[in-house]
Amino acid sequence: MTAVDSRPVAGSASGSDHWSTGDRVKAFIALTKPRIIELLLITTVPVMFLAAQDVPDLWLVLATCVGGYLSAGGANALNMWFDRDIDALMERTRNRPLVTGVVSPAECLTFGLVLAVVSTAWLGWTVNWFSAWLALGALLFYVLVYTMLLKRRTKQNIVWGGIAGCMPVLIGWSSVTGELSWAAVILFLVMFFWTPPHYWPLSMKVKEDYARVGVPMLPVVAGNRAVARQIVLYSWVMVGVSLLLWPMGYTGWFYPVVAVVAGGWWLWEAHALHARARAGVTGAKLKEMRLFHWSITYVSLLFLAVAIDPFLR
Repeated sequence: MTAVDSRPVAGSASGSDHWSTGDRVKAFIALTKPRIIELLLITTVPVMFLAAQDVPDLWLVLATCVGGYLSAGGANALNMWFDRDIDALMERTRNRPLVTGVVSPAECLTFGLVLAVVSTAWLGWTVNWFSAWLALGALLFYVLVYTMLLKRRTKQNIVWGGIAGCMPVLIGWSSVTGELSWAAVILFLVMFFWTPPHYWPLSMKVKEDYARVGVPMLPVVAGNRAVARQIVLYSWVMVGVSLLLWPMGYTGWFYPVVAVVAGGWWLWEAHALHARARAGVTGAKLKEMRLFHWSITYVSLLFLAVAIDPFLR
């Protein structure tokens, strides 16, 4: 694998010298990766409706979302602090705040650690301490296990690292009930099997970036055909697991209908990608991003159905 360039990150020491207050505020917000957190909240709030079998307390929803945002934001900031060397060399990440110098490494590290502490305290005091420890565990897993241990060492990085992104499901359920249930575990597993086939298409698109910095994402070390085969396998397991909520009595008729229709469309796209990869299609004609974009729609529809189903039983 290609060694990571050890040059200092451009502008990383400049801090606030050449940037306006507005630029700085936007940069600190960018450190939290808001678009990723939006997806995490999509899997948190609907689970609260399922756990309550009704509209949950709105203050509890707000408190859980605020704490979840702060916790995930802290994890993302610490991820950017550790990955600033490779971010400077990748096309997709070269405009991140640490690379451009809007925020210094010391500021980013402090910001991430403060968010970790504040989010844990907030969730503990306003929600419950079980949810707070789950959130802290997710943060530590993302930073210590995925970012620092797995990402640069194994092609299974996103498989096991994705566990952190599954935790909002457990946090949402425990915020309402103070405990976990098989329903929460099933939805956790849906997200676990969703994460690789969600992220691998994007990795296929930008695999040259990952190859340049020596990060062994599966498309870099295995090729498109092998990746597409793994996407199909994970997709079938994901759809199968998503259907378990109904026979186990956690949902009525509405959720499984949505799960079958949305899952069927996902499988169609996954098999189509596999067919194109097997045929040796490359470049824009591979259309790998179609599945990536659909994966976001899929999880949004599935969890929206989770929230609606209790009112149609």
